[in-house]
Amino acid sequence: MRALLPILPRPSRYAGIEEGACHKDPAQVRLRVGLAFPDTYEVGMSYLGQKILYGIVNSHASWWAERVMAPEREAGDILRQHGCPLGTLESGTPLRDLHCLSFSITHELCYTNVLYMLELGNIPLRTADRPQDLRRCPLVIAGGGALLSAEPLAPFIDLMVLGDGEESLPDVLRLLEQALDEGWTRDRCLEEARHIPGVYIPSFFTPDAEGRLQPRFADHARPARRIVADFDKVAYPTSQVVPIGAVHNRLSLEIARGCTRGCRFCHAGMVYRPVRERSLDTITGLLDDCLKKTGFDEISFLSLSTGDFSALKTLSHGVLGRCAQEQISLSLPSLRVGSIDDEIMQRMSDLRRTGCTLAPEAGSQRLRDVINKGVTEEQVLLHVQKLLEYGWRQVKLYFMIGLPTETDEDLRAIADLCRKVRDAAGKGNPRLQVTAALSPFVPKPFTPFQWVEQISQEEIQRRVQLVRDEFRGQKFLKLRWHEPAMSHLEGILSRADRRLADVVEKVYRKGGIFTSWIEGFDLAPWLEALEECSLTADEFTRARSMDEYLPWEHLEAGISPEFLRREYERALAGKVTEDCRYHACRQCGACDTKAGPSRMPHASLGADGRPLEHHNRLVFPQRDQQAHQPARDEEGRIICRTHENKPPQIAPELAVKAVQYRIWHTKTGGSSYLSQLELQAILDRALRRADLPMAFSQGFHPMPLISFGRALPVGMESRAEWFAITLRAPMSAAEVHARLAAALPTGMAVIRVEEVDKSRRTEQSVAETFRLRTGSVDGEGLPMTSVRDCFAAFAARESVMLTRETKKGPRTSDIRRHLLRWKELEDGSLEFSLDWSDGYLSPLLLCTSICAPLGDESRLRALLRLGKTAQHFADGQVCP
Repeated sequence: MRALLPILPRPSRYAGIEEGACHKDPAQVRLRVGLAFPDTYEVGMSYLGQKILYGIVNSHASWWAERVMAPEREAGDILRQHGCPLGTLESGTPLRDLHCLSFSITHELCYTNVLYMLELGNIPLRTADRPQDLRRCPLVIAGGGALLSAEPLAPFIDLMVLGDGEESLPDVLRLLEQALDEGWTRDRCLEEARHIPGVYIPSFFTPDAEGRLQPRFADHARPARRIVADFDKVAYPTSQVVPIGAVHNRLSLEIARGCTRGCRFCHAGMVYRPVRERSLDTITGLLDDCLKKTGFDEISFLSLSTGDFSALKTLSHGVLGRCAQEQISLSLPSLRVGSIDDEIMQRMSDLRRTGCTLAPEAGSQRLRDVINKGVTEEQVLLHVQKLLEYGWRQVKLYFMIGLPTETDEDLRAIADLCRKVRDAAGKGNPRLQVTAALSPFVPKPFTPFQWVEQISQEEIQRRVQLVRDEFRGQKFLKLRWHEPAMSHLEGILSRADRRLADVVEKVYRKGGIFTSWIEGFDLAPWLEALEECSLTADEFTRARSMDEYLPWEHLEAGISPEFLRREYERALAGKVTEDCRYHACRQCGACDTKAGPSRMPHASLGADGRPLEHHNRLVFPQRDQQAHQPARDEEGRIICRTHENKPPQIAPELAVKAVQYRIWHTKTGGSSYLSQLELQAILDRALRRADLPMAFSQGFHPMPLISFGRALPVGMESRAEWFAITLRAPMSAAEVHARLAAALPTGMAVIRVEEVDKSRRTEQSVAETFRLRTGSVDGEGLPMTSVRDCFAAFAARESVMLTRETKKGPRTSDIRRHLLRWKELEDGSLEFSLDWSDGYLSPLLLCTSICAPLGDESRLRALLRLGKTAQHFADGQVCP
């Protein structure tokens, strides 16, 4: 794959040069593991589960875990065209040469991407077709939250890990290491693996005439989800890979796992029980270490219900002050209405504010009781009023449509609640901008609604239209909705049996990949494949009877079927089941001697067992009713923050400009594939890791004061690049050099650091010198003699006009004036200098224009190897 980087789209995603990436000597490791995520780099690098497993596996000296993501469709086509197998990011090792390939399955719509990656890696799609010799083909395993109902993947996966993987995966790898040492067959390895807690071997179950899965082994008849008992001691990586562009490019720290709120539609809330928390000491220690090693400027505390963390107030009290001092933003996702008090909200408002998201899920109180949401309209409005008081002006509300027992009146109540939220501040105050998002309800296994029918696409569209009509003409209200066809497909797959495996493969053969992306999503090949397999969508979206066999019954999720039945009956009766952490136990089956009790009652206590000074009052039974009342004026209106009384966005000492340095550096190897925007983000984090006292800009979004030289074309190397930084405290050039040298990514080496006048704009060079060579792709190349002839012909002309597209439209200019001189070197390469005193042009574009007789621009970009060697300034200085 590395040889194809010049022609791959967004090549930096495949270079494996990120900070924190683990590189080992293949000769010194005994087990090669590929951690595969069946989606794009941007999505995969946002997934915390893979980061955790990456750190755990690589903590073993004799194991090496590398990452592999699904290449975008265009990149996959290029790999096929050139006969190049999909490889790992760190070393480019083809997937078939690994010992283990482990997929993270987070949702059902990624199934075809699993097959896409297997085939690109030259691995047989079905486990039955893989060789018995484990050294000829890796063991293909999978884990993740969607595997408790992933029967459509059963024929393609050798081994599945159910539940928490922090302990299960190392157990599987130790067994695999033994299997390789002793020459076991694939079947022998799987037979031994069935004894590992949390392991499920799909091939050890065979459907009978009625479709029921019959176990091959009595001791593997009901594989159970594995649970990490002590969440405070479970491994967590502090040296994480810092991604090059990701959906969530921030430090994600899981503070708790599990939720007992009991929302009846929520798969994760049911199967991730019991609740387990990390202690404050552990969290703060991890936070300090992670920030030092990664340089992230945003923190996200993760949990299924972050606001229910028992010591959130204490945690926030310590973290928010640090965030303000170091210009780090804090995100608290998954906040339940009423779950944070006014002190936390006030301190968060002092940082950079974005929109706020709340999830009432249903518009009417009746329907919220059916789904056991446990949130009232009064609580929603009170929470919104607090947001207004502390300066928020945008809010997003999540709703589901198609919930059991839903009526048109429930749908109209969505619009009614949104209007009340918009007007929550009262007359005389700015209105909130409210965006409502509708998601069609999809019944999930191991939830109380696993038996209900999913409404049809047509009915989803009717209900969406009903809500749209209610929103029409309403100011400050926006409505968005999830694609009904995509939810329909999710519903088919989420409760499917093994008959869908053939459908998944047929859809893959029809080109159906990246199904979770709305761009290019197409339901047609799925419906065609269902028909070709003599199946219908209704077979999987229909209602089930309570005594009917379910395709996931042979797996143990930790929640008893009796509890799910009771909750379903309570839902139909409109009865609310309270949180068992603070009310009566409902005997759900999650708490057992293996998992241990919840740590919730103890997390807000100090080492001596006494409450901490800033304890979180919300641990008490009526916390949702203890919400802060917003401040109001004499007429009863909420006092909203205005531009005049907003807190300053930055402390004055952070804006001090003490000294400015220009840092000269190289940009070679994999780092040459970084775009300018990617380079800026990477340097921002590198400067934080180097612990340099950066000065910040002022305004709503303070940024570190960094300026750059001219942007290099992607793929072009340089030994003469620079960026300038402004520090708020004096520091010697030698100290800056030493700190940065240890923090820059692979391929970027500090050449020298020079102080420049901080009162003047950093000067740009007036000319640059380059060296040009040629390379090859698949054995095809360009002779340097032909390139030399093109340069000679170009230099002989007095002018050469070139028209190119710019932001202001087409622009024609004479490009001959840029070439100052050129010569052929002893090694056959060309050296030339370009004059930028009268305008700048991409040097790579100039070279492809000079060599235009040798091929089109895309071919030349792939075969020309251009590098910058020096920059020349007006005062005669040549750098570096």
